[in-house]
Amino acid sequence: MSVKYKDYYKLLGVSRSATKDEIAKAFKKLARKHHPDLNPDNSEAETKFKEINEAYEVLKDEEKRKMYDQFGADWEHGQNFRPPPGYENMNFGGGGFGGAQGFGGGDFSDFFETIFGGGGASFGGGGFGGAQGFGGGGFQQRPRKGADSETTLQLTLEEAYKGGSKSVTVQEKTTGPGGHPMVQSKTLDVNIPAGIKDGQKIRLAGQGSPGPQDGPRGDLYMKIRIAPHKHFKVEENNVILDLPMAPWEAALGAKIQLPTLDGMIEMNIPAGLGSGKKLRVKGRGLGAGAKKGDQFIRIMIQAPKAESDEMKELWAEIAEKADFNPRSF
Repeated sequence: MSVKYKDYYKLLGVSRSATKDEIAKAFKKLARKHHPDLNPDNSEAETKFKEINEAYEVLKDEEKRKMYDQFGADWEHGQNFRPPPGYENMNFGGGGFGGAQGFGGGDFSDFFETIFGGGGASFGGGGFGGAQGFGGGGFQQRPRKGADSETTLQLTLEEAYKGGSKSVTVQEKTTGPGGHPMVQSKTLDVNIPAGIKDGQKIRLAGQGSPGPQDGPRGDLYMKIRIAPHKHFKVEENNVILDLPMAPWEAALGAKIQLPTLDGMIEMNIPAGLGSGKKLRVKGRGLGAGAKKGDQFIRIMIQAPKAESDEMKELWAEIAEKADFNPRSF
């Protein structure tokens, strides 16, 4: 029997002298790139994923790697591989090689099965045992972690500032009776870090999609969206409050009650501030620790309309007596 030789080292992009750590690192990098869950419409990625799994299955195991290197002596010639005469009757000892995981029956190549599972070779007591690898019917597929999923969690600005526990209902895909896909609701208690910002994500371990072959669930990521607020605007970690003031308040100064995300405060507004000037209330913004933002009070002077003759006279008197020019050009 002649089968196509597979260069497992080349498939993983490592040298034949590569260490176990180098092989594992190369495998993880390629597995992330070609994983079928990340390439659902790419059959070539699925084929590549199976090939690198097969290569890793052999090269991570000292006994399999030794056997592969022995029977792959002509690897540099690169075409066909022919097992030595009598190979089909060889016995490789009791217990076999555990750990042929990751595929269902038939997912390994003819080349692999020729060396490790085909041709009537005996691996001690009828093949690889238990949940580790071969059962009586072939390869058992290793449980895989389910895919991660993402949803949006909208918070008020106050909720984002204060943090705490919040009950959230989300939809998830699952398998119903008879194996049919269905969508169901579930309620989760989410711990919101105080000061979380728009666009940040909260990771809920084990709340993503179920894993194939009863594998562990993936993770659920909740992307934060902060709802618009009727009083405050957010700029990076800082919170901005526009404070309307009458001209005489701005001219004379005032003591004003104003809101913050941590409740009402009383603030002394110095005399003579113009529109656009800002005052700071430290530590009343978003973020945490050294990166915690502040609240800024932006002065916005509002002039009343002179709707009566008396009001017009008052404004004219002020204009005449005040030595003030708002323009410097």
